[in-house]
Amino acid sequence: MKEEISAGGVVLFGNAILLLRKFNGDWVLPKGKVEKGEDKKQAALREVLEETGVKAEITKYLGEIHYTFKENWDENKSVHKTVFWYLMKSKNMNTIPQKEEGFVDAKYIHIDRVVELAKYDDEKEIIKVALLEVKKRLKNR
Repeated sequence: MKEEISAGGVVLFGNAILLLRKFNGDWVLPKGKVEKGEDKKQAALREVLEETGVKAEITKYLGEIHYTFKENWDENKSVHKTVFWYLMKSKNMNTIPQKEEGFVDAKYIHIDRVVELAKYDDEKEIIKVALLEVKKRLKNR
């Protein structure tokens, strides 16, 4: 089975988290493959910038998720993917969705709505981890 390593960001601005809307209507977090010679943090920041136009900074490592999918719809070729997630913050809400990757919108969604809007269960779970961290920080102020 082929192995793939990706990294992505849960990007926070105020009380909202950045999601991308794909051409099919699904809302997802920005992420992508770690390139040769790049570490996971660099990949996460690069992917967020490429897919959303947002220059963010990492504030904390959130964890990793694993899943398997069929490569190019070929039932015989499976890919095991590991995604490393980072909590990030941005200084503004300006976004530019990467149309070449099939993204039609990039928006900051209020923290009360972001989990229900996110498409994938594993991304919903990493958003919940990020929200717990945000609440912890607010409590410690």
